[in-house]
Amino acid sequence: MANKDIDWGNLGFGYIKTDKRFVATYQDGAWNEGTLSEDETVVLHESACVLQYAQTCFEGLKAYRTKDGEIVCFRPDLNAARMADSCRRMKMPVFPEDKFVEAIIETVRANADWVPPYGSGASLYLRPFMFGTNAVIGVKPATEFEFRIFATPVGPYFKGGVRPLTVRISDFDRAAPRGTGHIKAGLNYAMSLYAIVDAHEQGYDENIYVDAMTRTYIEETGGANVLFVTKDKKVLTPKSDSILPSITRRSLMTVARDYLGLEAEERPIALSELENFVECGLCGTAAVISPVGKIVDHGKEIVYGMDSMGEVTQKLYNTLRSIQMCEIPAPEGWICKIN
Repeated sequence: MANKDIDWGNLGFGYIKTDKRFVATYQDGAWNEGTLSEDETVVLHESACVLQYAQTCFEGLKAYRTKDGEIVCFRPDLNAARMADSCRRMKMPVFPEDKFVEAIIETVRANADWVPPYGSGASLYLRPFMFGTNAVIGVKPATEFEFRIFATPVGPYFKGGVRPLTVRISDFDRAAPRGTGHIKAGLNYAMSLYAIVDAHEQGYDENIYVDAMTRTYIEETGGANVLFVTKDKKVLTPKSDSILPSITRRSLMTVARDYLGLEAEERPIALSELENFVECGLCGTAAVISPVGKIVDHGKEIVYGMDSMGEVTQKLYNTLRSIQMCEIPAPEGWICKIN
């Protein structure tokens, strides 16, 4: 197989149709075997549960081409487990975790020509998702579902290089205690759309949300977890039952402890602590770590540095990227080889 004729170095972060996608359906209480399809369209009844009551959840992960030409995925078993948690909370049938990983591998293999070359800065983004398909009018879960995985090549999340972001403490709430903030439900992201557009209009790159109950503790952004670095190079990340358990964030905390020899802790982080930190980053699948240069809390500016990524944040980024690209040894089970 050979790469597609694409200008990989100028690839944006958007949808490009690839050759195949995985499709499985749930009817009469069971999943079928699933198949690869060339059709990227979905046909739904006008009263499908997903359209009426937003019964849907999703995941996101990437496939990479290494220096020796192998294609690998990063910790797809954790995506499978997190999607299972999302399904249980959304009263959706769990797609078996082993079958999830098999479907990821099958989808990547079928689109191997679309995996960008090593060194291009690009990757093959994978989007597994599930939604209720049968018609409902009363508020109740669907009884029929579709599980799909599509693949699309993407460039670096921040085209032109990483730059420190300016974010604000949001007046909007992302998730309520005992709500759905800890799962990857589509409705969580719908809730953030108004806030992110408003932030952009006000000149900010992102929102940082605080806890909805007391509004005194840091939670996360609309699409990423947050981490901080103290003056003595300790890595901290907020702890809350309404934060999505980011696979990237969990991996970075392991990197901090086991590769960089740093102290790393997940604990509640108060708004009042922001001035005590020297670095801040947003972590997620898309960009790994995006440095935060400035947090604005209702006119009060906390500046971490607008020129470049912080020293510890840069080491975390470089080390995790090297693990993902198989340039340094990975912890057992972190790398899934496709071919």
